[in-house]
Amino acid sequence: MEPTLDTAPGGPAAPGHDPLLTMLDLERIESDIFRAGMVFAEPYALYGGQVAAQALLAAGRTVEADRLPHSLHGYFLRAGDATLPTVFRVYRDRDGRSFSARRVVATQRGEVIFNMSSSFHLRQEGVEAQLSTMPEVPDPAGSEPYPIPRLFSMEGRAVPQPHEDPGYPTRFWARCTSELPADPLLHASVLTYLSDISTGLGPLRTDDAKPGSSLDHAVWFHHPARMDDWVLTDLLPHAAAAGRGWYTGSLFGADGLLLASLAQETLFRNKRR
Repeated sequence: MEPTLDTAPGGPAAPGHDPLLTMLDLERIESDIFRAGMVFAEPYALYGGQVAAQALLAAGRTVEADRLPHSLHGYFLRAGDATLPTVFRVYRDRDGRSFSARRVVATQRGEVIFNMSSSFHLRQEGVEAQLSTMPEVPDPAGSEPYPIPRLFSMEGRAVPQPHEDPGYPTRFWARCTSELPADPLLHASVLTYLSDISTGLGPLRTDDAKPGSSLDHAVWFHHPARMDDWVLTDLLPHAAAAGRGWYTGSLFGADGLLLASLAQETLFRNKRR
């Protein structure tokens, strides 16, 4: 029987459940095949950040523990269904002296809904430099609560927005309310879970066009993150053309350290008449 929840994301957790950790508890069917069995009712297609986070976790379970993810590139191919389990097949493309490359194919009902390439690296000493700076925003303790939609076990704090009436916040604090174990791969997966929420394209909305479903998503991990500490998401719109829109983003620790960068392309179509 699949694990189930009595709530959709954003609602109260069922007694005895930590929904985020339940969602990330993958069943290993074979050495390179995993199954995400948590299902729940939701009036939308399966959240893409959930599938990406689970795919990264599945890939990471096939590499040496001291090799952590440094990048992922995923494509959303079909709308997923939150009431169905998802199966993840991992392909071991290469294991080198310091890098491991993996591909993951996620399926429901035998159809591919998402595929991802990811790379893992044995952390090495090197130059430490950062040109990107965290925006000047109030700290989380002095900010109003922001109820992050659709996410399990995450809380947010609102900050002033860089764009007038973006529709969706492009800048906000977030942290995981779960008691997370000290597993860097798990924290990277939770960061991935967060990285797909909201959109950087709200400022480009018009009366006739708005951002839609995610098409592809990339994350680069610069430093290990503690996702039960506050992180600031800062999204930057760049362009909308040919029915698609593209934005980038940065995730900073509360100390201003750049933890990860992201890029995403989504549908950006005219509204149907």
